[in-house]
Amino acid sequence: MDIHNTTIVVTGGGSGIGEGLCRRFKQEGAKNIIVADIIESDAQRVASEIGGIPRTIDVTDESQIQALIQEIETDIAPIDIFCSNAGILCTDPDHAASSPNEDWDRLWKVNVLAHVFAARHMLPHMLKRGNGYFLNTASAAGLLSQLGSAPYSVTKHASIGFAESLAIAHGDQGIKVSSICPQAVRSKMTLDIDTGLANSAAGDGVLEPDQLAETVMQGIKEEKFLILPHPIVETYMKRKTDDYDRWLGGMRRFKNMLESQ
Repeated sequence: MDIHNTTIVVTGGGSGIGEGLCRRFKQEGAKNIIVADIIESDAQRVASEIGGIPRTIDVTDESQIQALIQEIETDIAPIDIFCSNAGILCTDPDHAASSPNEDWDRLWKVNVLAHVFAARHMLPHMLKRGNGYFLNTASAAGLLSQLGSAPYSVTKHASIGFAESLAIAHGDQGIKVSSICPQAVRSKMTLDIDTGLANSAAGDGVLEPDQLAETVMQGIKEEKFLILPHPIVETYMKRKTDDYDRWLGGMRRFKNMLESQ
């Protein structure tokens, strides 16, 4: 897909991965970039620097996503790409089932349901036009796992599962879908997580947002479903599917190594 002259919505666009994507879309000649973020000042800062359109939104509120889509489609331009990028992480307080229901609910809403809400209200427009693109930020944790955060692993797996459903159900109707699955990327999220989690995600290097955005741009141009900013993730996936039990054993050894440091 060619980004030039397109209208793109990026949730979580005020920092980190979302900011990197917004800036890269500007370089590619996108006509309208809607920088949507729950932090108003972040959205305004990025939008002012790239000539975008700032919007404040809580992606856990379906009515806000619906209203945003309706406003853009009616008053600005048809949305070519909807990038559900906003995401959050928590850590397990103790064992793998110890995160409180509030954390499970919060991550489920941001990491999964926000993607569902966007598709629910974008698909009627895109299907009518016969084209459209969903660019969803997931994580390598959705293909592998995330040490120390069962809610993050589970919701990122679900995010990829929903993207697969979109691609299967509507790929023959002009709808394109990509799922971005990086390991560690420099962002507020990686600054907030504890040392053990950071080490587990950063073993193959921490990408800068602009580095990730370059990989994403290539993936969009090729219309690839899986976009892997850390290419080694594909090798890990193959090891997992080749021998699931051996992979689980390796992950346990990795966990024990990190905990002993």
